[in-house]
Amino acid sequence: MPTPSLTLLAPVDGVVLPLNEVPDPVFAERTLGEGIALDPLGDVLHAPCDGEVVQCARTRHAMTLRTRDGVELLLHLGLDTVALDGEGIILQVSTGERVSAGQPLCRFDPDLLARRATALITPLVVTEPGGWRLAPVTLRAGARVARGEPLLTLTPGAGEATSPAGEGPQASRELRLALAAGLHARPAARLRAIARDQGVTLRVVAAAGTADADSLSALMNLGLAEGAALTLEARGERASAALDAAETLLTTPEAEAPAPEVPAVTPAVPAGEGQLSGLVASAGLALGPLVHHVPALPRVPEAGEGVEVEAARLSRALGEVDAALDAARHRAEAAGQEAEAEIFAAHQAWLADPDLYAAAESRLAAGRSAGQAWREALDDEAERLAGSGNALLAARVADLRDLQRRVMNGLAEAPAEEGGDLPEGAILLAEDLTPSQLVTLAERSPAGLCLAAGGTTSHVAILARARGIPCLVAMGPGLAGLSGERAVLDAEAGVLEHAPDAERLARVEAAIAERAERAALEREAARAPAVTRDGREVEVGANIGSAAEARLAAEAGADGIGLMRSEFLFLERSSAPDEDDQHREYQAAVDALDGKPVIIRTLDIGADKQLPYLRLPVVPNPALGVRGARLWQSHPELLDTQLRALLRVSAPERLRIMVPMIADAGELAWVRGRLEGLAESLGLTRLPALGAMIEVPSAALGARRLAAEADFLSIGTNDLTQYTLAMDREEPRLAARADVLHPAVLALIEATVKGAAGACPVGVCGAAAGDDLAGPLLVALGVDELSVEPARVPSLKAALRRLDAAALAETVPELRALDDAAAVRQRLTAWFATDATTTTTPCERMPS
Repeated sequence: MPTPSLTLLAPVDGVVLPLNEVPDPVFAERTLGEGIALDPLGDVLHAPCDGEVVQCARTRHAMTLRTRDGVELLLHLGLDTVALDGEGIILQVSTGERVSAGQPLCRFDPDLLARRATALITPLVVTEPGGWRLAPVTLRAGARVARGEPLLTLTPGAGEATSPAGEGPQASRELRLALAAGLHARPAARLRAIARDQGVTLRVVAAAGTADADSLSALMNLGLAEGAALTLEARGERASAALDAAETLLTTPEAEAPAPEVPAVTPAVPAGEGQLSGLVASAGLALGPLVHHVPALPRVPEAGEGVEVEAARLSRALGEVDAALDAARHRAEAAGQEAEAEIFAAHQAWLADPDLYAAAESRLAAGRSAGQAWREALDDEAERLAGSGNALLAARVADLRDLQRRVMNGLAEAPAEEGGDLPEGAILLAEDLTPSQLVTLAERSPAGLCLAAGGTTSHVAILARARGIPCLVAMGPGLAGLSGERAVLDAEAGVLEHAPDAERLARVEAAIAERAERAALEREAARAPAVTRDGREVEVGANIGSAAEARLAAEAGADGIGLMRSEFLFLERSSAPDEDDQHREYQAAVDALDGKPVIIRTLDIGADKQLPYLRLPVVPNPALGVRGARLWQSHPELLDTQLRALLRVSAPERLRIMVPMIADAGELAWVRGRLEGLAESLGLTRLPALGAMIEVPSAALGARRLAAEADFLSIGTNDLTQYTLAMDREEPRLAARADVLHPAVLALIEATVKGAAGACPVGVCGAAAGDDLAGPLLVALGVDELSVEPARVPSLKAALRRLDAAALAETVPELRALDDAAAVRQRLTAWFATDATTTTTPCERMPS
């Protein structure tokens, strides 16, 4: 009778990569287990076998399946994708669900992941063999497999035996603790690691009691402060070496851990008494009670199905969380983030704490389920830490709650319900939020949002801006202790005022009421033209990504579409959209604007943003690779299909075609030649206007020649700033310095406007168009059109009507002579505050 085997199928079309060649040590060194990796050529991961989904990462990038034979498989979508916090990934299954081989597990945006993550390489790892052995991999590196083809084979086999630690001679050592913060989580975790690495049992004996190094909570509950006397006891063949390492750890003062780097953005006003400052992620003003949001715990059964069943469930859940923490620790170590790695190690140590497990085990014996037993055990431990009287230990409650939630997620019968107890109109305080949590909480209409962590370029920040929720981020640990029945969030000055006086509250109430009234008036006037006080009419368009958004733009009063990104049509599919699909979407967008102009950008894709069906070679610097117009030279068939779809749009006089990443006039002339040739083959005589994006310095400096070839120019300020300042637009640590108001970038914008003068109009579709200071300055520099998100159209039009562009233009020579963007922003702020044209201020500041 043949030996039974378990075949794992390819979860996606892809190219095979041996696990030891994955550019991540946690996989390459097989820390998590044996397996294989694929470089995916699709946008959906499917189940490689029948099984149960026993774990879905909070950030949706990893899933664990368990077969009926106890084999556990980890599918990890991409490398370093945990940092995306779930962005670009949509789960199709949930924890506890049984799936069949080939069933979709998740959909993902390959463009976003390729651009934002380290790689799309997706490992499939056997994390728990369950008594099975992985047969040698027969697929060669570079081989292409189709979804559903056999990928790996497992056969029954004996597991590896482990030998007990801590047998042998015993030794002890007396010392005094030299750690300024005492014996807290990080050194406690390192003591545990020393014991395990040396194969010994290690105990700490002090006046307050005795604690085994395997028990993180027992070590911390000793309450040992700097200068405390203690004795280390070790048993095992390497007891002496373990004591040497432990003594060095506990008698060497800790260096201050470096604070995580955040963009160097300074609040408009420093935080004063009764205030806490942060970075402005979404501008606005709010008033309401402060409400701390603690993510809800998953729902778990209260009663168990017997000690044996529930103990096995708890052990599996603990193992899954430990594996996830171990992977995170290895990634942090590989990236040189030692402080972060030590935090993950401390969490692992706490997870393996025998005292915590014993507390949960006693509740299993009392009939509790695994999830309920773990919840109650950690509730007690959190209460003990909070009441210890030691501020450092009390601060670790948040870590404990995180572990509580992680383990319960793997045992949940239903996901946590976010925001059920959040009152409407509250200012929400939280450590951090995932995008999905914010979307759910936004349904409760919070007045504002304050996060201790986070960044101004995070997905949560983007969502807050899109919803108009005032938001500050990177506010630090001081946020945790704040309370207030009526607080003020000034997300323009960058401060939270938790105890404002009555006079301040009255001013804020009046300002909010005035703003609400003004917003209503702006919406009523949004369909009227935006004419500056000195008589300049400026077109205000909208940036969109679909025909549905085109309809929103029309409702908001946009004068047209300044940028329709066609990429969305090419993403989230396994093959390029055909001509008919594209034509329908383009036609719907043009129809939605009812006669107003629509600019559609041709596919902006390249080495930094891959399509699953268009794999381009990896280049050392993706931002300087084959992008935009450069791509068409090697893949003209994609361009021709898109151009034919665009040429078929009725009323071509309303359509404008824009080509990205143009470096010189010759590139645009080549595209025009293809456009005219296709039009001739289709028997068309009326062609849409053809324009170029100004995103690189060569295009700005050659604007005069380019304007002779183009029907219009549109400045992409995000990329133009990136290439001018040599600062990656995706690097958050450079976000504050990669500013369009840098004098060098302003010089290139001015060169573009002057080069195009009399030849063709110039617009701006980059983020600067919606910047309170940059937008008006662009108009003063001579830009004819600004394009922003549909929701911002009414307020931008109102701001332009208050602007004296000619007066602002007089300051341009002075601004150009300043040293950097910060100086330009400071000068512009002062101009709007003190100049005779104060009424032109694009965003009235509320007095503090």
